[in-house]
Amino acid sequence: MALANFGLIFVGYGLLGLLGYFLSRKNGWPGIYKIGESWKNLLINPLKWGVVGGLFIIIGSRFFQLFHNLGELPHPTFPYSIAASFAAGIDEELLMRLLLMSFWAWILNLVFKRLNRKYFTDWIAVVIAAFVFGISHLAGPVYTFGFTSFSQIPVIFIVEMSVLNGFVGVVTGRQMIKYGFIAAVGVHFWADIVWHVIYGSFV
Repeated sequence: MALANFGLIFVGYGLLGLLGYFLSRKNGWPGIYKIGESWKNLLINPLKWGVVGGLFIIIGSRFFQLFHNLGELPHPTFPYSIAASFAAGIDEELLMRLLLMSFWAWILNLVFKRLNRKYFTDWIAVVIAAFVFGISHLAGPVYTFGFTSFSQIPVIFIVEMSVLNGFVGVVTGRQMIKYGFIAAVGVHFWADIVWHVIYGSFV
């Protein structure tokens, strides 16, 4: 049964990934990676932006703790945090950037095609996906902190999740458009390494 479920998940993600790839190419984006692009832009720059994103979340979380008493956000235990960072970098970027962001950009480009505002519509798609990405990160902490309804969640905590994860979502979105899915995964992975693996080992 477990193997069958894994197979269904694998096939499901594969189909969603293919759809996202198709839509991203329709948008004129690189898709998986930009052919002929330098290793610096495909691997090194995502590492740099990932570190920036991770530090932004660390500093931001410490700041927001001044306004609520929930304490530190949960982190996976080491070494599972490394595997979690790798898995999240792939599956969340597949759903949020390769699929969701590509879909919204495609729709918006169709609607505003006559206005020739692709740069503008791409940015709207980036922000939409980043917002959904930020809000989706409420699920783990909500379970950890024992909230039983959405109304119990402090507004400042919702703002925290939206801003901190949304920033990373914007960065990964722009990297996706410029250099492809691999660059977005790289930013996400290294941000999680800084946030969950390094910082999470000390709190």
